[in-house]
Amino acid sequence: MSPQPQPPARLDRHDRYDRLDALRGAAIVWMVLFHFSFDLNHLGWLQPRQDFYRDAFWTTQRSVIVSLFLLCAGLGQAVALQAGVAWPRFWRRWLQVAGCAALVSAGSALMFPNSWISFGVLHGMALMLLACRLAAPLGAGLWPLGALLLALPRFVTHTFFDTRWTNWVGLVTHKPITEDFVPVLPWLGVMLWGLAAGQWLLAGGAAPLAGRQAVLCGRLPAALGPLATLGRWPLAVYMLHQPLLIGGLTAAAWLRH
Repeated sequence: MSPQPQPPARLDRHDRYDRLDALRGAAIVWMVLFHFSFDLNHLGWLQPRQDFYRDAFWTTQRSVIVSLFLLCAGLGQAVALQAGVAWPRFWRRWLQVAGCAALVSAGSALMFPNSWISFGVLHGMALMLLACRLAAPLGAGLWPLGALLLALPRFVTHTFFDTRWTNWVGLVTHKPITEDFVPVLPWLGVMLWGLAAGQWLLAGGAAPLAGRQAVLCGRLPAALGPLATLGRWPLAVYMLHQPLLIGGLTAAAWLRH
């Protein structure tokens, strides 16, 4: 009599997945370097002056960095659901993200009053995390849904969505004047693909996340350990890095004079 297939191991909510953390850590390092370059340019220290809003060299980097964060968030949601993280714990984390989004809006309004952030990456993350949580039961259906959401803004736009009260949807006719803009469409499609990929990796016998010797949670090369450690604190780093960078550069400018 052949043995019955075993269900995938249930993951403990306290497990860490070092390679997933390292991927998130790599995105954090890239983001910090990007913002450091932006700050140098803003202060006039980057020569020749760069156009971070239209130059493909910078706009492509921004898109890749945001995509990495959203893919990691989707993967993280798959892990959390597999570990049985309940709604109360989800809401505690969600409130942290939403609260930080409000602080980003307030801080950007002080620094960039004409282009303050009304719906940036944290605002988008808050809505998308909720959407992912609700869409998770779709399973393999997340792949085509994600593709549809990614493609929709290319074919459907309307001036109704061009105001600050409606542009969060993403069906805008032109990009708004703002320092950060991560609308639900098309970016929810990226997070849904991360969720779908996480579910696939965790499913059945091909479950590289389920176990200490798995692909994404096994041992990392020692050189990548700092990235994994950094990747466990994405929200704290996101909130602190710009004040520290701007404060340090402002102090350096003052000392130069």
